[in-house]
Amino acid sequence: VQLQASGGGLGQPGGSLTLSCAVSGHTISTYVISWFRQTPGKGREFVAGSSRQGANTRYPDSVKGRFSISRDNLKNTVLLQMNGLKPEDTAVYYCAAGRPVFCAYDQTNQYHYWGQGTQVTVSS
Repeated sequence: VQLQASGGGLGQPGGSLTLSCAVSGHTISTYVISWFRQTPGKGREFVAGSSRQGANTRYPDSVKGRFSISRDNLKNTVLLQMNGLKPEDTAVYYCAAGRPVFCAYDQTNQYHYWGQGTQVTVSS
């Protein structure tokens, strides 16, 4: 299973960016797909997770109401819509595939496959 994250770049405070995670090698319908982010010197922080059919999603308080995860299992693609960007959203963003239970979506050790990361920089 390979994951390819794209869509990062420079965003303005208050603006929007959409990240995409394209998955190959296996249908994503059997995987929980989540997004994490990482800044230098820190561990990976969970930002959004989607259940296998997309019926259930989970977000930490830091992005709740601003970020939205969606998936298209037919296209094997997962999106992360980021609105109301803040400078503290600056990080490398990673998508990941695994089979955690809902309460463990935020645990990096629950994910078997990771994308290569895409840089998001929020600055005026």
